[in-house]
Amino acid sequence: MDTDTLTGGFADPPRDAARAFRAALQALARPGRIETVTGAAPPAPCSMAAGVLLLTLCDGTTGLHLAGDHDAEALRDWVRFHTGARLVRADDADFALGTWPALAPLDRYRTGTSEYPDRSATLIVEMPVLTATGARLTGPGIETEARLSLPEAAAFQANRRRFPLGYDCYFTCGDRLAGLPRSTRVAEG
Repeated sequence: MDTDTLTGGFADPPRDAARAFRAALQALARPGRIETVTGAAPPAPCSMAAGVLLLTLCDGTTGLHLAGDHDAEALRDWVRFHTGARLVRADDADFALGTWPALAPLDRYRTGTSEYPDRSATLIVEMPVLTATGARLTGPGIETEARLSLPEAAAFQANRRRFPLGYDCYFTCGDRLAGLPRSTRVAEG
């Protein structure tokens, strides 16, 4: 096993995971709000923020799909060692990680059922830039409106029309993350 596989996890797992979990919850509870996180150093091309989410949200019961360039041996080994998550196909994923183009097509991810809408995938989308500009967000957790640099609006509008079904998203870039739950209404910026 490569020594890089053994490093890059939380230095103080209980405290680091608690801080990261709070940031992840805040990001979904307040769509468009950008949180800054620290504590993970995953192998490239995974950002620190995406690594923090993986360390916080994934464990041995979690199915994780790595898409595109993120499906690399070093990252697979790191994920297995630090989280124990099972690496799965897109249609079996609880979480999926990759760039927006690599995660496509989106119809292959679970969107829940009418009895269990929570049995859906959460997409972790690696972004080249993450700013509070662009698409206009409204809905639960947003006082009036928020802005977020989304890769597109149409996919999130279609996802919202399926509510309460659909997938939730995190967007990551460097040490920053933002959330977009399926309940958020998205309009072009």
